[in-house]
Amino acid sequence: MSPASTTTSSSGPSVGTMQDLIKQLNTTMGTHGLGDDLIRVRQVKKLMQSYVSQSTDWSQYAVYHEGTRYTRNLVDDGNGKYNLLVLVWGEGQSSPIHDHAGSHCMMKLLDGELQEDLFAWPNESQDEMRLKRTAPLKTNSVAYMHDKIGLHRIANPSRQAKAVSLHLYSPPYNICKTFDEQTGAAAVSSCAAVKLTPNTESSPSAMDITAGRA
Repeated sequence: MSPASTTTSSSGPSVGTMQDLIKQLNTTMGTHGLGDDLIRVRQVKKLMQSYVSQSTDWSQYAVYHEGTRYTRNLVDDGNGKYNLLVLVWGEGQSSPIHDHAGSHCMMKLLDGELQEDLFAWPNESQDEMRLKRTAPLKTNSVAYMHDKIGLHRIANPSRQAKAVSLHLYSPPYNICKTFDEQTGAAAVSSCAAVKLTPNTESSPSAMDITAGRA
């Protein structure tokens, strides 16, 4: 599976709403996470591909804290073997280069555009991170990532609009490593998500999704 394998359609099961997606993910996952089961990885990817983004499904999760690169909002904590997050990306913002702490990452773009830069793991004799490829992500495209593939950085190239993405992590994790692009030096970083409350969801910092943009 490529790190940025994208599609806007699928011959797999039909998923009408995000709630349908959550229910079918719970059924597909069962009492297990993705682990090394590539069949289940493909099933989950097909489910993510089958869902066509509708802002009415996810606007309550698209909370953005101004002044941050991006905000991670918990949508569903699954069965403890995975979780589902909505990330809101500020204009022109990006993540650091990072790993996934051994977790599978499935990402679907709900609104806007993103760019994925895939890097090779650094080694002791290396001064600069080696960029392997760059892939654009458009609305409704799906990308899969795992530490066995490499490291990546996600960026919102737009200076005019925010982007919103849906992420499935199996197993869930709160700590990851980030990497300096010039030196390859690693640092431990928090990857915890915000669990939304009614007050958070109605906050003035929530995105205005009516027009699909911030």
